Amino acid sequence: MARPRTLPDADVHVAICRMLAGGGERAVSFGTVSRATGLAAATLAGRFGSRDGMMLAALAHFWDGLDEATNAAATETKAPAFLKALGEAAEPQIVALSLTLPEMRPRAEAWRRSVEAALSLRLGKAEPAAMMFALWQGQRLWQAAGGRGFKLKDATRRLGSAG
Repeated sequence: MARPRTLPDADVHVAICRMLAGGGERAVSFGTVSRATGLAAATLAGRFGSRDGMMLAALAHFWDGLDEATNAAATETKAPAFLKALGEAAEPQIVALSLTLPEMRPRAEAWRRSVEAALSLRLGKAEPAAMMFALWQGQRLWQAAGGRGFKLKDATRRLGSAG
């Protein structure tokens, strides 16, 4: 099969994010991205400069998309519906990875603050909003690892009556 001559950066970023979500940082190399996208490893190196540069560009793309999804979810008036509207955009493995990278940590922290603020508006209190955010992210992380979760709707009811 012939390799494609061009592929938009956004498509390359999506492929890298899939790799990060499925196998973590170790899953990403010029070789693995080359096989996933059909672009030559040399093309990727020329485009992104380094493996880290390629990964950081993909993570920036991920955070741009998550910010857009968060803004779109703002139309939901109930806390569980708001979090559900974020859906798959809030990939927990990528969020967790971003917290370990100095270049991405500010994006992750800013997003957490914005989600907690949105939850606080819906719940009426800041502390339950922070707890709900932590529960939601923990649930998503452990569900990806095969763990059973709780019903976020039930937790929302309990947190809404807390305090």
